Amino acid sequence: MTVLHIDHLSKRFGKFQALKDVTFTIKKGEIFGFIGPNGAGKSTTIRTLLGILKPSSGSASIFGMDVWKESVAIHEKIAYVPGDANLWPNLTGGEVIDLFLKLRGSHRPEKKQELIDRFQLDPSKKCRTYSKGNRQKVALVAAFASDAELFILDEPTSGLDPLMERVFQEYVLEAKAQGKSVLLSSHILSEVERLCDRVAIIRQGEIIESGSLEEMRHLTRTNLVIETKEPLNGISNMSGVHTVKETEKGTALQVDAEALDEVIKKVSTLGIIRLESTPPTLEDLFMRHYEGTGSDQT
Repeated sequence: MTVLHIDHLSKRFGKFQALKDVTFTIKKGEIFGFIGPNGAGKSTTIRTLLGILKPSSGSASIFGMDVWKESVAIHEKIAYVPGDANLWPNLTGGEVIDLFLKLRGSHRPEKKQELIDRFQLDPSKKCRTYSKGNRQKVALVAAFASDAELFILDEPTSGLDPLMERVFQEYVLEAKAQGKSVLLSSHILSEVERLCDRVAIIRQGEIIESGSLEEMRHLTRTNLVIETKEPLNGISNMSGVHTVKETEKGTALQVDAEALDEVIKKVSTLGIIRLESTPPTLEDLFMRHYEGTGSDQT
């Protein structure tokens, strides 16, 4: 079942095109990673999904409803956490959480208290006294204490320490186990890799790669560390071999998937002492797309 569908979505601000033909879907019970550097178009896409911005062309729907025309009905079934939560300064954190839950018409006191305890939040303090991390905790508690079917999380762990990031990840996985869907926009690649079923990479307003991590990894380079009895002369000149450098463990290099067989054949004739292979990571793929490029979009 498709929960969210974006079809050739574009957004212009005057002559500036912030989004270009963005297309992806999110299924029920799926955690979908939406990654790119600051300014690539992630937040513009999310603001469009929330009904804040009207698309210039294309369409987007959540639960089969148009995000612009039926945003009020959609918001009854989603929870949104921004990258920097702006809260009412004179209310306490607890009052803000209760307000959000009351607006949604859902209230689970036991779940709310569990979240407050796990995120180590003092709900009795005024929001004006909170650090950025504590403001994020208020937003996260309000989101996960709700009965939302789709969580839209835009850089949700900004300002959280590593321990709280781990608590966040536990609740995202719990939501998935309950059949909920999650759109996770982040530039923390390790977090996305740990949590997400599928990923889309956006650059300068365009989706440049999407799919499951396994599907995308064939496009990345395998990291090898090789030590041989005879010198590895000429290895850097082989097709598909990149960033060759000497380390304490041996010669480190990156190899394109299609060139791996030829490289292994060559080094096997030189008397292998050590051969370490590290699978490609999401960061490897991300950096390949962004090497030598910049972005100035929002």
